[in-house]
Amino acid sequence: MVAQKNLCVLILAAGKGTRMKSSLPKPLHPVCGLPMIAHSLRAAQTLHPGAICVVVGHEAPRVMDEIKQNLSAWGITAPIVFAEQKELNGSAGAVRAALPLVEKFKTVMVLNGDAPLVRGETLRQMHGAFEQGHAQSLVWGVQVPDPHGYGRILRNPEGGFERIVEESETDETTRTISEVNGGMYVFDVKALAGALALLTPQGPKHEFYLTDTLSLIQEAQGLALVFPCADYKQALGVNSRADLAVAEGILRARINQKLMENGVRLVRPEETYIDEDVQIGADSSVCPGSYIFGKTTLGTHCQLEGGVSIYNCTIGNNVKIKYGSYLENSVIEDGCEVGPYAHLRPGSTLKAKAKVGNFCEVKNSVIGEGSKVNHLTYIGDTDMGPGVNIGAGTITCNYDGQKKHRTVIGAHCFVGSNVNFVAPVEIQPYSKIGAGSTITKQVPEGSLAIARARQVVLENKGVKKHD
Repeated sequence: MVAQKNLCVLILAAGKGTRMKSSLPKPLHPVCGLPMIAHSLRAAQTLHPGAICVVVGHEAPRVMDEIKQNLSAWGITAPIVFAEQKELNGSAGAVRAALPLVEKFKTVMVLNGDAPLVRGETLRQMHGAFEQGHAQSLVWGVQVPDPHGYGRILRNPEGGFERIVEESETDETTRTISEVNGGMYVFDVKALAGALALLTPQGPKHEFYLTDTLSLIQEAQGLALVFPCADYKQALGVNSRADLAVAEGILRARINQKLMENGVRLVRPEETYIDEDVQIGADSSVCPGSYIFGKTTLGTHCQLEGGVSIYNCTIGNNVKIKYGSYLENSVIEDGCEVGPYAHLRPGSTLKAKAKVGNFCEVKNSVIGEGSKVNHLTYIGDTDMGPGVNIGAGTITCNYDGQKKHRTVIGAHCFVGSNVNFVAPVEIQPYSKIGAGSTITKQVPEGSLAIARARQVVLENKGVKKHD
């Protein structure tokens, strides 16, 4: 799409969000792995505007810092500027606070920072309708099943826009109108600035309503249009925890639908929880109760059994993650098997065809190609070569009470059950470690190391027999 250098997108994110009952500013509440404001920024960026201006107010420094620190992670490359609404006196007050920035542009689109479901395609259609209609203002109109709480769009006898009637002002006739204000607008900046100057405070809170500018623009011989959108769910705002759950459910259904369209098998989509930035290859299968979060990528022909949780992992092709496993910030290469009930902690890498089995924990370690860590084992701060077999109950003792130390296990080593490696220690390739050993020193290549006390049997010192 061609850059719209004369267009500014204004995102209103100044409100307190008191109904959220949270210390977290409302725009920062997450929906499918991204704060609400990130969803708004991404949708706005699809317009390729000259700038995106975010109006902040409540906890402004915190909101601005979060946005600035994550622009790259969210994939936002458009120019971002901020305006602060010092007095939280309504939506028009928020736009007034940004007017010195907005006045540099010909057109402004106004979005809400708490409406994470709007699609970029819809915004592009809105902007196109505004341009083609040669309008001075445009409001997004949606048909909703229950209009209670929304401002109704009142049309004139010719079907054009007349005015917006707020819920508190409705009567028996207007209360039944199902076309409501979707809360997003496009304005000619000069017409908007003129209308803002004429606003008077309204309602019990003496707020300035942006909706009133459309009627004022028409009174000044400007044209106001309604952009109808069939998908009312895009306009749903988040004002409470219940709203947040509804929005997340809708967005998760979208994500899952797109994955299935691209060849991913979701056994029960309604019981599968996948974040916005997750990528999954074709012919992979995800069973119910799976949670895939963050920027996880999953290759083709993978199998995820139920109850799996994955966060920020890079997973290759033909990987099997068995029931109940938890993986975070790790890399799993092609052909690996993990679980059941395995835990890969941050910094873990499984080379191709490696196996980490039931009730094993791996942390900040490399498991070599084809190596096996099959059961009841802790591997921490370890560099393991290819073809290693680790027996059950093996532990790397990597912490001395002050510092972490590394263990090195060379290629094709065989480690018996119940072995303790006291780091720092190196086991050179092709070595064997006897079961029950505690290894504190280097083991040379091709050696057999046994470090355990000799068995002593004292006869007649066992448990007394009872008749």
